[in-house]
Amino acid sequence: MADEKQDLNMVRAIADYQFGRGVGKALFPDGVKLVYSKRTGRVRHIYLGESLLATLRPTDGFFSLTLEGARRLMEANGGRRYWVKVCREASPYVAQGRSVFAKHVVDVDVGIRPGEEVVVLSEDGSIIAVGRALLSGREMLEFQQGVAVKVRAGSNRQSK
Repeated sequence: MADEKQDLNMVRAIADYQFGRGVGKALFPDGVKLVYSKRTGRVRHIYLGESLLATLRPTDGFFSLTLEGARRLMEANGGRRYWVKVCREASPYVAQGRSVFAKHVVDVDVGIRPGEEVVVLSEDGSIIAVGRALLSGREMLEFQQGVAVKVRAGSNRQSK
């Protein structure tokens, strides 16, 4: 049990590093369930109840968020960081899991760097997808072509 407490502290420290100080405790409160990789024995998934919040990527050691994890992140940071807002016309496609093109970005956290985990919002501010930024926040606003965010999960995507 001491190892699980230590692992939870490690998971929170990674979240603090990736998303900002204090986010780890809000994103992963006491009572989360850590699921370990059968092959490596390392933390792989973090659940709260039945909801998967995040997956710890073995490639770079950072988190890939689910929609529920994105919701908790936005609550934890007050909606100040890691968001991309898309136009009304593009929202249904992004919610289905399609990529966000720079020309569809209407507002963005200009502090976003390429490769960061981001939350995609509709114009009304509701969470419609999560993914990885391919451009910086400033580039998303300035460019008129190219993929801005590679979407991993959309709110309307049918599970297989």
